[in-house]
Amino acid sequence: MTCIYENLANQKLAIMGGEPIRQKPWPDWPRADEKTAGLLLDVLHSERWAISGMYNGKKLYERRFAEAFSAYNGVPYCVPTSSGTTALTIAMEAIGVRQGDEVLVPGLTWVACASSVTAIGAVPILVDVEEQTLCMSAEAAQAAISPRTAAIMVVHLYCNVADLDAFVRLSEKTGIPLIEDCAQAHGAMWRGRHVGTFGKIGAFSMQDSKVLTSGEGGAAITSDLVLHDRMQLFRADGRRYRNNPPPLGHPELEEAGSVDGHNMCLSEFQAAILLDRLTHLDEENRCREGNVEYLRTLLSDIGDITPLSRRQEIDALTCYQFCVRLNLSAFGNLDIDILRQALMAELNLYSDPVDAPLNENALYNPLKSLRFDPTGDMAKRLDPKRFHLPIASKAKQECLTLPHKVFLGGKEEVEDIAAAFAKVKMNYRSLRK
Repeated sequence: MTCIYENLANQKLAIMGGEPIRQKPWPDWPRADEKTAGLLLDVLHSERWAISGMYNGKKLYERRFAEAFSAYNGVPYCVPTSSGTTALTIAMEAIGVRQGDEVLVPGLTWVACASSVTAIGAVPILVDVEEQTLCMSAEAAQAAISPRTAAIMVVHLYCNVADLDAFVRLSEKTGIPLIEDCAQAHGAMWRGRHVGTFGKIGAFSMQDSKVLTSGEGGAAITSDLVLHDRMQLFRADGRRYRNNPPPLGHPELEEAGSVDGHNMCLSEFQAAILLDRLTHLDEENRCREGNVEYLRTLLSDIGDITPLSRRQEIDALTCYQFCVRLNLSAFGNLDIDILRQALMAELNLYSDPVDAPLNENALYNPLKSLRFDPTGDMAKRLDPKRFHLPIASKAKQECLTLPHKVFLGGKEEVEDIAAAFAKVKMNYRSLRK
């Protein structure tokens, strides 16, 4: 460890009552400005707050955001939704996932990836991840394919991108559609293309903490006209936009009724926020990426704190949760959550733990669902305990994350983060008390 951290030795940790490293506020998130507020006021006085409202002669913000987001990602179609979960739902329904089918899902990801599968009556097959990226292993996914596999749901997470070359090959080889969950990867690029454009459908979340947010919300993008039409129908109770504007005061949605749809629509308020904040996304992503790379350098000097590997095919990085792995032997083999709590105290910042693997995640309870017979064959297929996820389990024991807002500052913020890690490492023995 370099000498710049020598003054931190034998200092009382903040969690033990000492002075924290970080005493200034962190950058705000979510962000908004006068233009954001102006668009919200425009919606407020428009007399139309939802796509199901009556046509008022103006182009909906929902349609304007859909056009802007599809153009941003380089695809022709986008269907905004009420959440990232509902974006995944309409994606699976559009490609024809049916009751009893299987969908490959990473064993280490947010619970909605699996629960969206069970919500349509299908079975999540939990697949282990790669140790260096924590994204789903293409090799493990191939081994998990069965005659019942109807889709592969690959998730880009922890400032990384899954091996899209391998997953595209696997999809083409097997004929199984690929869905990309890009909830943590708005703006990330792989070999010059935005993520979400390699599979049949790319699904995004715009929940409060995401790098593009409207509090809640989501979107699904595709290059397939048929899938676009089906997703429109599934998210709006079987309705779609009319080809031509209706008379003033009439519905802009027409009733197709060709699917059993749901109400999963984005509101006009949310769409207006997203339309504005999308114009800031690339600049904010570049700021985060530069600060992340600086932190990588500082952590290498400290030692025993290793960021996940960044794939060389990633041209533009989206940092949502920056994940590092600790060499626990250098921290007295203390529990990772104790070390996380100590780091949080030094930084005056809440930091999410790494998600619990889905085979031991308290939020994933398919056997408690009222949709399934708890005594039948389906219950056996849904039991998360039947899956073996050693790499995902190891990550839970060794890794912690930092939220993306800390990288929207400058060098001072990054140096405080590094100093907090160094202080915890140099004084971990006091945590034994």
